[in-house]
Amino acid sequence: MTALDELEFGQSKHLRGANLEDQTLSGLDLQKIDLAGAKLSGANLVRANLEAANLEGANCLGANFDYGNLRANLVGINLMQASLQGSDLRGANLRGATLMGANLQGASLTGAFLSGANLVGVNLMGADLRGADLRGANFSHSNLSGANLSQADLQGANFCEANLEEANLEQANLQGANLVRANFLCANLQGTKLDGVTYSGACWTGTILDSNEIKSLA
Repeated sequence: MTALDELEFGQSKHLRGANLEDQTLSGLDLQKIDLAGAKLSGANLVRANLEAANLEGANCLGANFDYGNLRANLVGINLMQASLQGSDLRGANLRGATLMGANLQGASLTGAFLSGANLVGVNLMGADLRGADLRGANFSHSNLSGANLSQADLQGANFCEANLEEANLEQANLQGANLVRANFLCANLQGTKLDGVTYSGACWTGTILDSNEIKSLA
């Protein structure tokens, strides 16, 4: 019986290192399954339920997780060029994950852990990142227009040339962040901590800032 057969018939919860590349797993109930180190590049997991699953270190290059439940252990996972549009990642652990070029438009990441994650060139338009731990994450060249980052911890994050047009960063912590040439057009930064940020060439047109924040940028 192949690893795919075991998944489809629910006969195994332990598939560490399994090869499921380019397989169709859409809509499957994969709760609590152990896929640590598994090979899932190019796999179709649209609307799959991976709640409480273990995908630590899995290779999901170009996989499709659209509208799925990924409230799981995703530490060190490779989601480069993967699609996670509208997916549920609330409280997910993505520390040290690689998401370069991934599509997370409209995804829910409230309270997620993404410290040190690589999010270069990621599409996060309209994504919900309220209260997320994003310390030291790399968002350079990413699209966060309309994203909700209120109360998120963004200390030391890299937003070089990122697009945060109309994003909500109310009461977020951006201390020590790199905002060089970032676009904050009409963004909400009320109550945001901006001490020690680097912001040369950033666009602040229409940005909502408190008076004390303006002093931090002076």
